Amino acid sequence: MRNVLMLTAALVAASASGPLAAHPLHARPLVQLAVLDRDSGQWLPEYPYRGDRWVAGTPGHRYAVRLTNTSDERVLVVLSVDGVNAVSGETADPSQAGYVLAPWQSTEVEGWRKSLDDVAQFVFTDLPDSYAARTGRPDNVGVLGIAVFREARPLPPPPPVAPMLREDARGALARNQAKAAAPTAADAAVELPQRLGTGHGDREWSPVQHTQFVRASMRPDQVLQLRYDDIDALAAAGIVPRPLPPWRASGPAPQAFPGGFVPDPPNG
Repeated sequence: MRNVLMLTAALVAASASGPLAAHPLHARPLVQLAVLDRDSGQWLPEYPYRGDRWVAGTPGHRYAVRLTNTSDERVLVVLSVDGVNAVSGETADPSQAGYVLAPWQSTEVEGWRKSLDDVAQFVFTDLPDSYAARTGRPDNVGVLGIAVFREARPLPPPPPVAPMLREDARGALARNQAKAAAPTAADAAVELPQRLGTGHGDREWSPVQHTQFVRASMRPDQVLQLRYDDIDALAAAGIVPRPLPPWRASGPAPQAFPGGFVPDPPNG
C-alpha cells in the first residue's frame, strides 16, 4: 500500500468545526511542489517570470506532481490541476478533499483520482483535449496549485493582552499592511494564449485509503501555484530561451586549419 492517504470531503466537513487553534503562516513552505516528466524521467526545471513560476511540458508525455511535506506534523494538501480538484473532479476550492502527508513524507500523484485503487494518468495534451476543457471548464487550464492545511491541536493558554495602539499607530499599521499586499507591475501574471493542458490518460493502479483529519483553520496555511505550457509558447513569450534547432551534419565537420598551402584557383 502506498503511503498517501486520501481525505474525503465528508470527513473534512464533519471535522472542521469546534475550538481549533489556527497556525500562523510561515516563511518556509510547508509543502514543496515539483513536476516529473514520467516519460523522460526528468524533473522539469522552473522558470520565474513576472511573479509566476513556469515549467515547460512536452505534448503527449505523462507527468506526476511531487508533494513533499517539509514539517514534522501531518498536513492536508488539496491539489488543483487546471482549476479542477484532482481527487473529486469538482471545480477546485481549498475546502475540498485532498491528500494527507505524514511528517517529512514525499510522494508523487500520477493522475486524476478515479477510486481508492486507481487514477487516470496526467498527460500533457492540447488545450481542447484537456480534462478541464472537455468538462466545460477551460478558463484555468495551464496551472497546478496546492492549498495546504495544518492539523488541529489543543488550544494553548491565552497570551497576555497587548496594549492597544493609539489611533495614529493603527492607521500607520493599516497603511503598511495595505502597501505590502498591493501587487506591483513586476508581480502581474503574464497573459499568454495557452496551448497545453492536462488530459485524462490511461488508468493505472495507485491505491490509497481514507483517513480523518481536522483542519486547524478553514484558511490554508499555504497556497502555491505553478504554471505550465509547451516549450515553444514559453520561448515565444521570453520565459525560457528559445531552443536551438537540431544539428544535422551533411558530412565531416569543417576545420579551421585543414593544412597545406594556398593553391591556384581553377582556370576560368
